[in-house]
Amino acid sequence: MAQVRVTVDGVEYVDDVEPRMLLVYYLRERLGKTGTVVGCDTSNCGACTVRLNGQSVKSCSVLAVQADGGEVLTIEGLARDGELHPVQKAFNECHALQCGYCTPGMIMQAVDLLGDNPDPDEREVREGLEGNLCRCTGYQNIVRAVQSAAQAMKPGATAPADTPTSVAGG
Repeated sequence: MAQVRVTVDGVEYVDDVEPRMLLVYYLRERLGKTGTVVGCDTSNCGACTVRLNGQSVKSCSVLAVQADGGEVLTIEGLARDGELHPVQKAFNECHALQCGYCTPGMIMQAVDLLGDNPDPDEREVREGLEGNLCRCTGYQNIVRAVQSAAQAMKPGATAPADTPTSVAGG
């Protein structure tokens, strides 16, 4: 066993883990962060994408011990004070999902993309999300959602008044 100390969604955890335990399973099984989805277990699909120390990573390709001392942000940690993150809102408003399985990883990658490029064009969005697969959509609404979130995140931008923004149960 190895001890890890990691901050996940703003909460610090200290746990003993098997050295070969993947971060995705640590998040899901130990911490109950089931929004981080196990898709392919080979880092091909991106459904398990989280942010580790400010960068998106596919958590099925990172060992929990590699996150020791780090900060992890999951899909559950994006919402603040009962308000969805602008990317979460945009995915909802633009119908950028069908089955929803890829959505958490897609959103986390989009957050990373917008951190690097706050005003991407269509080609840049598609390139920025190319490591995240959606088997249900044609990506058009996903691209539209990312660009909508980019506009909403610009300084001085306001959300439409008729758009629901509260987190369910929040």
